[in-house]
Formats: sequence, C-alpha cells, structure tokens
Amino acid sequence: MSLLKFLRRYGTLTGFVLILIFFSFRLPDTFLTAQNWLNITQQLSMLMVVASGMTIVMVMGDFDLSVGSIASLSGIVAAILFSLGYPIWLALGLALLAGLVGGLINGALVSFVGILPFVATLATLTIFSGAAFVISGGKTISGRAIPEAFGQFARDGIALGPVTLPNLTIVAVLVVGLVWVLLEQTTFGRRLYAIGGNVEAAYLSGVPVRRLKLIAFSLTGLSAAGAGLLYASRVASANPTQGSGLMLNAIAAVFLGVTMSEQGEPRILATVIGVLILGVLDNGLTQMSVDSYVRQILVGAIIVIAVSASSITKSNRR
Repeated sequence: MSLLKFLRRYGTLTGFVLILIFFSFRLPDTFLTAQNWLNITQQLSMLMVVASGMTIVMVMGDFDLSVGSIASLSGIVAAILFSLGYPIWLALGLALLAGLVGGLINGALVSFVGILPFVATLATLTIFSGAAFVISGGKTISGRAIPEAFGQFARDGIALGPVTLPNLTIVAVLVVGLVWVLLEQTTFGRRLYAIGGNVEAAYLSGVPVRRLKLIAFSLTGLSAAGAGLLYASRVASANPTQGSGLMLNAIAAVFLGVTMSEQGEPRILATVIGVLILGVLDNGLTQMSVDSYVRQILVGAIIVIAVSASSITKSNRR
C-alpha cells in the first residue's frame, strides 16, 4: 500500500492516535486517567446521540441543520411541562414527541415538497429556535421547576469496581447500538445506503424513497430531542440556546467518519471515532487552558480537512 493510499484510508485514525499521544505527554497526570475518560464519555453523550441521528440522514446524502434547535426546543418543552406539574415520564414523552414531529416536518419538506435539505432545515432551524424562545420567554428554566430525579439521572450511573459508568454514557452507547443495527443489519438501512449511492436508481428499482426519507428525518429529530433532554438533565435546567453547538459538531463527526470508510459512506462506528476525536481534542485543549475560540477554529479546520479528504477520495474512485 502506497503512502497516499494509506493516508486516504487511515489518515483520520492516525491523526486520532497522534492526538492521544500528544495529550498523553503534555498532560501525563490527568489525561489518561479512568476518571478523565469517563468524564469525556459523559461530556460527549449528547453529541454522540445527535451524531448518531445525523448519520442516518447523511447516509442518504442529506443533512439536517435543525438538530441543535430541536434539542433546545425539546429541553424547553420538558422543563415547561415539569413546571406545570406533569409527571416526569409524560413530560419526557411529549418532549421526545416534539422532536419527532420536528423531524417529520423536515422530512415532509424534503421528500414531499421537494425543498433542498439545506434550505428546508435552515428554515426550520430558525422556526424551532424561535419557538424555544417564545415558549420559554427567552429565559433559563431551572431551580424548583426541574424535578430532583430528572437532574439526578445524569449524576448517577452503574458502579464498575472503583469507577462508575455514567447513565448518560450508557444511554449514548445504547443509541449507537440501535443505530448500528438499523443501518447495518436491516433492509431499511440497506435501502438508505442505496438512496445515498444513487437516488434515481433506487427509485427505479422500487425503493420507496420519499417514505424512507420521511422516516430518516423523523429519527434524526427524535435523536436530537433525546440529546436535548440529556443536556437538560446534566445541567438540571433548560434554555433556548443550549443545543446551539450540536449541529456543527455532529456534521463534523460524521464527515470525520466518512474519511475512514472505504466506500466514502457514513458508518455509525466511524462516526463514533469522529465524536471521540472532537471530544478528546476539546478535553485536552481545555486542560491546557486553550481559549474556546481557538478550539472553534480547530473544529472548523477539522471539518474542512475531513470534507476535502472525502471529496478527493471519491474523485479518485471515478
């Protein structure tokens, strides 16, 4: 295997290993500890859930810009219902339903109305964001309005010897597992990959393209709502902007995963590596007291590199 081919196939994974080595030397006392890595998985749980849902639509060659707004809106819906005295299970169910409906709207606009995903989800991004501000009055909902059991969920976990596996990490792993089964082990997943490969050929071969796109966007909206609830549980509050950074990072994570696929297709396990790269980078730079704006620049650069590598790989296959 030539060096160029090796870099195309394993460049992202090699970069991840180099990041690990760099922070291991710069932060020898804290970076490789079990507690730090448990903290990383907990911090990444929301992004992992959103990126898993984003993988579903990006398999088809589409994407969803509204996931951050849906996450914020769902957290606000749950908090408002908590403050009105609704039981936790009902408030969470209705918040997840709000995310599902948001995804359905996106899917309908893309698959039945025929609006491009970028335009459709950019529009709904502003709609859902505005709705979160209207419902909440532009304020953070916290304090007694949030049930103790809801906030405690994020602080609890399952004891594994000397360490405790956080509940948020467990939820993220379960979501990744479900998406892996859906995309890799079912006819539904294979049809989504067929749509991503050639939508016209998939349509002519009898694949119900519109219905599948509708379902895919709905699942993405549901995952975004789940991430919003995880975040609200972690901080025991909800505000209309808490999901604002999820969309960019989710797309970046999926594109990083794409660079590790031989076919240049999104794969959920590769997306997990992409999420870990972003999380480890953020964790290490935070410990080194690097300014948050510098971290944003690095994330943007990572997206450019990932997209460029993916495009080059696809061009060379043609």
